Amino acid sequence: MQRLFSRFHSLSRLPFRSIRATMSDTVAAAAAVATTNTTNTTTPTTDTTTATTMPRKLEGYEFFEKTLGSPRFILAPMVDASEQAWRILTRRYGAHACYTPMFHARLFSDPQNGHKYRADQWSTDENDRPTIVQFCANDPDILLRAAKLVEHECDAVDLNLGCPQHIAKRGFYGSYLQDEWELIEKMVSTLHRELAVPVTVKIRVFTDVEKTIRYAKMIEKAGAQLLTVHGRLREQKGHHTGLADWDKIKAVKQALKIPVIANGNILYYDDVQRCIDYTGVDGVMTAEGALYNPAIFMDRKMPPCTWEMAKEYLEIVRDYTPKLRHGIIKGHLFKVMHSSLPHHKDLRERLGKASTWQESYDVVLQLRDRLEEDRKRIGEEHLSGQPDEKGIRQYGHWRCQPNIRPPLPEGYGKKKDKKNKNQEQDKENNEKKRDNEDSAEHSKEEVA
Repeated sequence: MQRLFSRFHSLSRLPFRSIRATMSDTVAAAAAVATTNTTNTTTPTTDTTTATTMPRKLEGYEFFEKTLGSPRFILAPMVDASEQAWRILTRRYGAHACYTPMFHARLFSDPQNGHKYRADQWSTDENDRPTIVQFCANDPDILLRAAKLVEHECDAVDLNLGCPQHIAKRGFYGSYLQDEWELIEKMVSTLHRELAVPVTVKIRVFTDVEKTIRYAKMIEKAGAQLLTVHGRLREQKGHHTGLADWDKIKAVKQALKIPVIANGNILYYDDVQRCIDYTGVDGVMTAEGALYNPAIFMDRKMPPCTWEMAKEYLEIVRDYTPKLRHGIIKGHLFKVMHSSLPHHKDLRERLGKASTWQESYDVVLQLRDRLEEDRKRIGEEHLSGQPDEKGIRQYGHWRCQPNIRPPLPEGYGKKKDKKNKNQEQDKENNEKKRDNEDSAEHSKEEVA
């Protein structure tokens, strides 16, 4: 993510073969796209005042069922990772709905340089549905300006309130808006009121489950038509990622009337149904699960071979989508082949040095030949998914395998929670002190 945002002011691309976000922004073009796509998200209703037919925006479960098709398997928004090529691949293997990468609303809609950013980041076509476009923002007007550029090329617009990275802290967006409820309410309500498509929101949880529920209810009341709950704290990232808390997700689901999507702890296909059964959510989203195994949403006896997924992805990049930065391509290859490359370090080194599509493709083909030899030599009798003592399924290194998160130390977050509670109490005491001082000063003025 750090690398992505450091490139914000130096982005440029040639026009794409697919429909691009670099629209001419003319009224005619916008109207043409609107006419084509509004049927996906609206139904006609009659305005008795003007006697004309106006579109009615679908909401809640009507939107979830009729527009999104009641998706159970959902690809998460991922910076530099859920681009159109990856969305195509995951849809082939069972994804029901996809999110775009998180886009920076200000840069996406910048009047002078926004077209460069959109050209580099955003592409879609008529087959890329249902798709939800995600933005990070901290200003309702800028968020709306960005969302207006895509409202007729997507099925909903999502507000990111979950990004925990340091760049989000510096930019004041993502999960670092968690305590700015008034601002969040204004951003969500603005999109709900002004957009032709529904607004959805993705959040992280608080340590306190009751606060998490109040937070979710506030967002629902503001106009969100779907809520995704990542069951991790803002502090759970990097080496401290740990496990997601399904109990908090379950509590939110029970408290809300709109559809709720769960995010976190999805390693295998079976985990999706296990999560739904435990939490009662309407669907399950995964990020890393799909990065390491793009076929995670498909019920199959064995996961696919790493080289198969890498080869298919590269061919999608070549045949179906606009030109991608090679760094995005290599990022996918290293993740999908992470179980294989340590066994063939010379090819890992070659992939690291690759700077073109063809060089990467050649590495994948050579790795394919070696991995097939490994499979014939080693066999899969004892590597067909038998769980080890920790419950991790055992497969040959030629197959896609999840990235296993180590558990956090016992009591993680409790000390920070106590500190936060003390800070909140101090803030409340200071506010009361100021109120008393203002009251006393006002009394003096009245006496005077």
